[in-house]
Amino acid sequence: MAKRNELLVLVLALLITGALLFMGLHWVVGQFTPQNQGVQPAQMAIGDRISSGNRGLIIANESQAKQTGIEAFAAKDFNRAIEQFKVAMQGNRNDPEALIYLNNAQLMQNARSSVKIAVSVPIGSNLNVAQEILRGVAQAQDEVNRRSNEKPLEVTIANDDNDPEIAKQVAAEFVKDGKILAVVGHNASDASIAAAPIYQKGQLPMITPTSSADTLSNAGSYIYRVVPSTRYTADVLSRYVVKRLNQKSIAICLDAKSPDSQSFANNFISALSSEGGRFINIGCDFSAPDFNPGTVISKAVSSGAEGLLLSPQVDRANSAIDVARTNQGKLQLMGNQTLYTINTLKLGQADANGLLLPVVWHPSAIANNPFANNASNYWGGRVNWRTAMAYDAVQAILTGLKQNESRDGLQKAFSNPEFAAKGATGTIQFLPSGDRNGSAILVRVQPSSQAGIGYDFVPVSP
Repeated sequence: MAKRNELLVLVLALLITGALLFMGLHWVVGQFTPQNQGVQPAQMAIGDRISSGNRGLIIANESQAKQTGIEAFAAKDFNRAIEQFKVAMQGNRNDPEALIYLNNAQLMQNARSSVKIAVSVPIGSNLNVAQEILRGVAQAQDEVNRRSNEKPLEVTIANDDNDPEIAKQVAAEFVKDGKILAVVGHNASDASIAAAPIYQKGQLPMITPTSSADTLSNAGSYIYRVVPSTRYTADVLSRYVVKRLNQKSIAICLDAKSPDSQSFANNFISALSSEGGRFINIGCDFSAPDFNPGTVISKAVSSGAEGLLLSPQVDRANSAIDVARTNQGKLQLMGNQTLYTINTLKLGQADANGLLLPVVWHPSAIANNPFANNASNYWGGRVNWRTAMAYDAVQAILTGLKQNESRDGLQKAFSNPEFAAKGATGTIQFLPSGDRNGSAILVRVQPSSQAGIGYDFVPVSP
């Protein structure tokens, strides 16, 4: 009997010890695991992805002042929200979300009559790109809201992660909000393509700042874009490579999962052929599971290529830089507009030297245009083409709404052949297809001290 009691006590002791160990481990994990780690982006409620100031979408480097401002906004204490957002901006002037929320809070506090738009960006999948687009929207909003003779602008932000399925849900929410008169978005073409039918059916004008895939042409009478189609950018690049550089055999590395990348590559091949050039197929795909940047250059060289076109999807742009690192001057490198970003300069450095890109905007491309200087004053440094395109999207919307403050009225304004708005890239006009009536310029990566990182994008004479 005594042995049985001793055994029972031992078993109970082991069970209690195990339970205590489990509880302790659970507590430790809880201390070092982010609170939202268990919620994957696709599982987030759609309402948690949308905000006018009542919730924070950009958590990185969020200050206490910004968090307090968001809490005050949610509690409709707009005086305190304004105060805290101003403090947040003083600590980080480069935060477009805080500036948008500040302007929205000021509208709420003063009960000013306003017009409302929305913007959808990939905060959860590409924060840098999301902030670049938001800076253009925030600057345009702040400028118009400071003018007493124009109706101010309220902006709602959504995080779509560049995910087509999430983009559809975001579009449905925007359509349901009758106060939203237009949408700036989306970023990646596959997200815009997925959302376009919902905007078309809901008769809500969508104007994308960055989606350039051919599929968006004629996608609907409510679907527009301020970035020119890839046909324009591909033509400019192919003409220069064949006529000026006298290089006619070009290999291509594209992204089979990206409509933008495929459109650009296909249009480049067509333009290359019309210029007397030759496409060399090396079967290079950035999205392939077995993609190996170390073998791309050798395949292209052994196939007789004189140049290599890199056309990555925005979330795989670093893979193109990995390819550039292995080139060592063997081939003339060129790329799509996705590579027109500060990361190409920072990460590529000497390996990206000479890289040619067709782009839709450069700070020095349009004489006497104040946007670049104004943007530098707003954000404390230079901005890129996504900021300029987003700014132009808002300028087009504001110009159209002056004619008629309704969704249908804005669509009619955009479709009018006489419609014209002024923006960072000059005059904004639309073709019947919904495409921007515009062109492109070439830039080349060159050594420079202006950007502060040793290299810069410098315009190329045609």
